[in-house]
Amino acid sequence: MINYKHLLYFWAVAREGGVARASEMLHVTPQTVSGQLRLLEEQLGVSLFNRVGRNLEISDSGRTVFSYADEIFSLGSELQEAVNRLPHDRPQVFRVGVVDVLPKSITHRILAPALQMSEGVRMDCREASLDTLLGELVMHRIDLLLADRPIPPTVSARGFSHELGECGHSFFAAGELLETLDDDFPNCMNGAPMLLPSRGTQLRSEIDGWMDRHRIYPRIAAEFDDSALLKAFGKGGAGIFIAPAAIETEVERQYSVTAIGQVEEIRERFYAITVERKVTHPLVSAVVDNARGSLFAGD
Repeated sequence: MINYKHLLYFWAVAREGGVARASEMLHVTPQTVSGQLRLLEEQLGVSLFNRVGRNLEISDSGRTVFSYADEIFSLGSELQEAVNRLPHDRPQVFRVGVVDVLPKSITHRILAPALQMSEGVRMDCREASLDTLLGELVMHRIDLLLADRPIPPTVSARGFSHELGECGHSFFAAGELLETLDDDFPNCMNGAPMLLPSRGTQLRSEIDGWMDRHRIYPRIAAEFDDSALLKAFGKGGAGIFIAPAAIETEVERQYSVTAIGQVEEIRERFYAITVERKVTHPLVSAVVDNARGSLFAGD
């Protein structure tokens, strides 16, 4: 790759008509300019100037290089002018990727502090699989990735997983279904209709393991990829469903359901994944600090 500092020195010599004038413009010694020119010629493998007496005359190769250099540095000036013309109150875009299995209510509570920091923040939030979003993170298309697990060891994407916290889970039932449960928790779920996350997720594996250990055998009425849709069916009485204990009160209020029991063994973990080992982005830092300090502080 071309060293653009060397190219700048060449461009200055060609434009100013000599090393002495270029050195005055660049505020360096003529020896420094001459040394940079030699390094650029060695890198390109061509002579950029021909010496005619005590003067330098640009070569044919030098003219070609100068035409490109002139365009490069002209574009640089245009860029500076364009940036200077931007409005000072232009909103800062905060780009977030959310793994599609994360509960929407938890995601909202994790991200809310970013919008509360300043009116000049605009959030761009997209949802996809972990693999897809890791690719977006590596390409710097998102600033933060929220996930239910750290970067898998089998994935070569460069990034750093910052644990936000974890919590247990509560089971919920709507009014009419609640009245049919005639035993103490968790035995009351035996034979009852159950709404579960789709197979293949970390949460589903933990639920299945817990039910096997405690010999709880519900009737699986439906499985869902979307946790919000699962809760909507739960609100309609289609079955008992599960949600993070950290939002138990919110779920009861929003979906008009009642928590029938809480299980600490079924844990859901939340991670912020960034390209930085140490978080320095102010919005990412606000999100991480809030989640650790309040949302999951008691778990």
